[in-house]
Amino acid sequence: MKKPDLSKRFGFLVNEVGRLYGRQFDQLSRIEVGLSRAQCRLIGHVAYGPVGQPPTQAEIAQDLDLTPMAVATMVDRMEAAGWITRTPSATDRRANVIALQPQAEAALDKAIAVGDRVQESALAGFSADERRQLTAMLQRVLANLHGQGAQP
Repeated sequence: MKKPDLSKRFGFLVNEVGRLYGRQFDQLSRIEVGLSRAQCRLIGHVAYGPVGQPPTQAEIAQDLDLTPMAVATMVDRMEAAGWITRTPSATDRRANVIALQPQAEAALDKAIAVGDRVQESALAGFSADERRQLTAMLQRVLANLHGQGAQP
């Protein structure tokens, strides 16, 4: 049986790009922001997530594809360090809602700047048209995977 060249398979490439992009972001954000990639994602989700009510820990876990226990541990540490606050939900007494402290909002700006630099590094040598085209194609892939695109 002939072995497939994984470096030419879409799924492999997407996962490898995501892994390396995430690793580079994590390294820089730990140094420059003082937060891990996962912590930056949590802050970003709270800041830019669905509008209305602050998200619960369970919603964060589901939306970020993390376990509830991982989110609880992260929230414990981030609350103790003054990045976020956790309060009982007004609508569900079993849930806690998460809100950002001012230092987390400032850190988010730094994290976005780190992300911009990682993106610039990843897309070095791409023209503006190629960047728009790549983004548009990835958005179509995302829509397909969410079930909104054309079905095979």
